Amino acid sequence: MKSSLLVLFLSLFLVSCGLQSIPQANNQVEADWAEVMNQYKRRTDLIPNLVNTVKGYAAHEQETLEGVVEARAKATSVNVDAKNLTPETMQKFQDAQGGLSSALGRLMVVVEKYPELKANENFKGLQAQLEGTENRIAIARRRYIDSVRTFNNLVTVFPTSLTNSLIHHFEKKPQFTVSEAEQKTPEVKF
Repeated sequence: MKSSLLVLFLSLFLVSCGLQSIPQANNQVEADWAEVMNQYKRRTDLIPNLVNTVKGYAAHEQETLEGVVEARAKATSVNVDAKNLTPETMQKFQDAQGGLSSALGRLMVVVEKYPELKANENFKGLQAQLEGTENRIAIARRRYIDSVRTFNNLVTVFPTSLTNSLIHHFEKKPQFTVSEAEQKTPEVKF
């Protein structure tokens, strides 16, 4: 009798592991993804002001300015819903954001050629906002990475993985990766 109660208690304990923690971790992943998207949106909202400020000083750098505008358009056209995160959609998103980061890097190289632009208060304010946004993006990505790690552990590590396979059926969430292009240090030439 006591052994059957112990087996029943143990079975209930193992089955109940993850009943709340897996959905809560999934909700945290979705919230952290929303913050990542919020910070990328902030960056794309700043870009038109930055481009217009630079235009006034460097009108003949049209190719670079058009590249930034085009990269911004591409980055904003790739929307990834937290509920449908797959490695493929994550890669498309990262590629688009990486292209925008690269274009912004080229724009900053152009800015180095114009000392009077760097001294302009509007530009300095926009540049500070952009730098702050890049830091916010890094923090938001770090939080997302942490919440995905926690979630993926819950859905793949025993005993909560048992609950996931029997009840929830969640798949692992994809992590951010760094492309080869993003690993390269931008080259500054004058």
